[in-house]
Amino acid sequence: MTDTPKIVLKGVHKAFGRKKVLQGVDLEIARGESLVVIGGSGTGKSVLLKCILGLIRPDRGSILIDGEEAVGASGADRDRLIAKFGMLFQGAALFDSIPIWENVAFRLIQTGMRRAEAKKVAIETLAKVGLAKEVGDLNPAELSGGMQKRVGLARAIAAQPEILFFDEPTTGLDPIMGDVINDLIVDRVRDLGATALSITHDMASARKISDRIAMLHQGKIIWQGPVGTIDSSGNPYVDQFIHGRADGPIRMEIRAP
Repeated sequence: MTDTPKIVLKGVHKAFGRKKVLQGVDLEIARGESLVVIGGSGTGKSVLLKCILGLIRPDRGSILIDGEEAVGASGADRDRLIAKFGMLFQGAALFDSIPIWENVAFRLIQTGMRRAEAKKVAIETLAKVGLAKEVGDLNPAELSGGMQKRVGLARAIAAQPEILFFDEPTTGLDPIMGDVINDLIVDRVRDLGATALSITHDMASARKISDRIAMLHQGKIIWQGPVGTIDSSGNPYVDQFIHGRADGPIRMEIRAP
């Protein structure tokens, strides 16, 4: 691991009309580090992730990947950056019309790997998330939610990316299956030696998969530190969030029906 951060965000702003979502995000993620961004619904976690992925362009600010500016990248530069990424989507986001193995191998096929070789890699990757080779010939609709999450993880790691993104990885899962997914994330990130960025409001997941946690509130990072220090953060916003208390500085907007 070198001293140069893998991902650096400087003064990232993003608004949609009058709604200011990101209001100057500064964040660094070291090479090989697993960082989890926590925060309530509507605090901008997903927008932050989409900005890093290049799905949304910030209004201003800088996003560096391996020291290379990602904001506004296009053509070969954008393709080179995207090739470093693997993504586990919140709802797994599998393609219903193709079998599981092809879902896992989708990027490999798109980038020119022969289908027979891609299927072999897909089956090997499914084994890494605890799924038998027979699963490869099934359709997504035949799998449980937990199995679909495993397939989504397999697809994310199949091309051995340098950076993994996890969007609410345990949403919709029961606590036991959520813990299984957390364990798989930890093991697979370690195996790849990848840098990982996750967003979640699930503190059990955040504690398990992170080296470091950052809290996003009102468009800014208001606290960050090693996972082991979060219970003694001294930040009232963090304290309220991790204990799930209604009373505190974070006020939930409640609209009448």
